[in-house]
Formats: sequence, C-alpha cells, structure tokens
Amino acid sequence: MRLLLRILINAAALWAATQIVPGVRHDGPWTTLLLVALVFGVLNVLVRPILKLLTCPLILLTLGLFTFVINALMLWLTGAVSESLGLGFHVDGFVPAFLGALVVTVVNLILSVILPDKE
Repeated sequence: MRLLLRILINAAALWAATQIVPGVRHDGPWTTLLLVALVFGVLNVLVRPILKLLTCPLILLTLGLFTFVINALMLWLTGAVSESLGLGFHVDGFVPAFLGALVVTVVNLILSVILPDKE
C-alpha cells in the first residue's frame, strides 16, 4: 500500500510539473503517467544514491544546494528513459528539468504531509 501511495504522489507531482513548467510535458493518457512515476521512483532508488556519493564533496561545499542539481538530473534522466520506453514524458533541457524538479519536490512535500504514511 505504501508503494502505491508513493507512486500516486509522484504521478501527481510530475503532472503538476507538466502543468507549470514549460519544457516538461506529457503526451499521453494519465495511465502512462503512473508508469513514468514508477520509472522516476526506480531511478531515484538506483541512480540517485550513486550520484550523491560521487558528488559528496560538491554537496558539502555548496551546503547541500547541489542536491537541486541532482534532482534536476534525475528528472532529466526520467524524461530520457520515458521517451525511450514510449511513455510520452519529455524534458527539453536542464533549465526545464531544474524548474520541474523544484515543482516535483514541493508537490511531493505537500502531498506527503497531507497523506502521511500510516505504517
């Protein structure tokens, strides 16, 4: 149940990014956005810890602000993987990825507070 809730929250956050940020778009039915959210979650579990480990000195040097760049790279990578899978999710470049990652982070935070995990 917790995994399904996380996927739904990620899907809502990605949808919000497509509505707010020019350059982040989804051309398909809403059901494929659930698959994009699943791809986003898998990439965050597998790739993000490696990126954070490799960029640890930059994260420390910038007092954690470099994590915003890592979030943007993760969204950009999600767009690339989703395009290759034919899911219709596109991120046009780094600036839309950066702004989209900010939107995704804020929406994720708000929805996680509103819908807390009961476990």
